[in-house]
Amino acid sequence: MSAPALSALPGWEFARSLSERRTLILQLVKRDFSQRFVGSAAGWLWTLLHPLVLLLSWVFVFQWCLRIPPPAGAGDSYTLYLFCGYLPWMLFQETVQRSSNSLVEQTNLITKTVFPSEIIPVSLFLSALLSHGLALAIAVVVVAAMTTHASVLIVLLPIYTALLGLFTIGVAWIVSSLQVYLRDTAQVVIVMLTGWFWITPIFVEAGQFPEGARFLVHYNPLAYVVQAYRDLLLTYAVPPPSALLNLTVIAAATFIAGGLFFRHLKRGFADVL
Repeated sequence: MSAPALSALPGWEFARSLSERRTLILQLVKRDFSQRFVGSAAGWLWTLLHPLVLLLSWVFVFQWCLRIPPPAGAGDSYTLYLFCGYLPWMLFQETVQRSSNSLVEQTNLITKTVFPSEIIPVSLFLSALLSHGLALAIAVVVVAAMTTHASVLIVLLPIYTALLGLFTIGVAWIVSSLQVYLRDTAQVVIVMLTGWFWITPIFVEAGQFPEGARFLVHYNPLAYVVQAYRDLLLTYAVPPPSALLNLTVIAAATFIAGGLFFRHLKRGFADVL
C-alpha cells in the first residue's frame, strides 16, 4: 500500500503522532541521563554508587550500631526493610521534584517550536526509572546474599512500579504546569515532599501511627507501593488484592486528573513563558 493510501486510513495521523512522541521521549531520556554525568569520570556508575553507599551507611547505623530488629514478618534485616521501602519513594521524589521546574527550564522548546510539553515530565520519570532499576538490582542481589532466599513473586513488582509511574506522572504534570504560573510551586513541592515522606510508612510503621492519623496511610498511594516492594522483595507474601485495587484507582484517577489539568493550563504556556 502506498504512503498516500496509508495516510488516508483511520487513525493513521494518531499512530504517527504516537510514534513521533515516543521518539521524542526516548531522545529526551537519553539526553537527560547522559547530561547528569557530563564531565564525570565515573559516569553512570554514580547511579550504582549512590544507593550502594546509602545501603552501607544504613547497615552501619541501624544494624551494627543501633542493632534495631526488623518488624515481625519483615525479613531478617532492618536495613533491608528500610532500603526496600525507600526505593519507590526515591523514584517518586526525584521525578516530582525535578518536574516542578522542568517546563521553565525548557522554555526554548515550548515557546519557539510546536512541542508536546507534556512529555517532559514523562521523560524525567523514565530517566529516574533507569536509576531506579539499577538500585533495585542492587537490592535483589543483596537480599539474595543476606537472606539466602529470593522470592519468585518479584515478577509482580513491575505492576506496582507501573502504577507508581501513573501516579507520579499525574502529580508531575500538576506541579510542572503550576510552576509556569506560580513560581513558588517548586518550593512548595519541597516542603510537601518532606511532609509526605513522614506520612509514608518507611521509617515509621503503619501500626505506629496514632489511631486518628491512620487515614493518612490508608489514602497514601505510596504506602501501598512501599509495602508491596517489601512483601515481594523480602518475604513470600502476596500484597492483598484490596491494596492493589486501592492503588490502581488512586493512580489512574491522579494520572487522568493530572493530564486534564496540564492540558487546560498548557494553552497559556507560550504567553507566560
